[in-house]
Amino acid sequence: MSKTVDYYYTPASPWTYLGHQRFEEIARRHAATIQYKPVDYGKIFPLSGGLPLGKRAPQRQAYRLAELRRWRDHLGVPLTIQPKYHPVASDLAAQLVIAAERAGAPPGPLSFALMRACWSEDRNISDADTLAAIATEQGLGGAKLVATARTPEIGTIYEGFTREAIDRQVFGAPFFIYKDEPFWGQDRLDFLDRALAR
Repeated sequence: MSKTVDYYYTPASPWTYLGHQRFEEIARRHAATIQYKPVDYGKIFPLSGGLPLGKRAPQRQAYRLAELRRWRDHLGVPLTIQPKYHPVASDLAAQLVIAAERAGAPPGPLSFALMRACWSEDRNISDADTLAAIATEQGLGGAKLVATARTPEIGTIYEGFTREAIDRQVFGAPFFIYKDEPFWGQDRLDFLDRALAR
């Protein structure tokens, strides 16, 4: 029987970056299909009790930095704790992933390249020229892909993924749904692994 995991995320999330490759490896091991669904957390947070980073209480912000250090060191993933371009608008980057998939490119490598650009390379993933360069580095036609990402068609798909996420009670990133069972966070991947093994 086929296995499918719905993957709701944003390229601007450090937690998604920390878990992305582990998640893809888990999916490969279980022959599971990933439905990549980048979404707009700017619309999800107000409906789910979440707050943008800058509006969180100081103690929560401080603890987040401590946790990022722990997970970076534990996983051995290169990560800048406070990158130059973050918080960052990620709508165009998310739509770039959607455009790439619609053009037949696998969305996983480009998604990770965008995350790595933000969290390890101090690149601005809200800048169109930077996005075009990242796409080109992935063997994709960067400028053309950015132009496609800006079209109403891709915007409608992005909005649809976001509405779907809201309807399915997604509230954080990364968020995985397998057989209607939700898993929030890269630190829940062990539980998703076990669910896929059943």
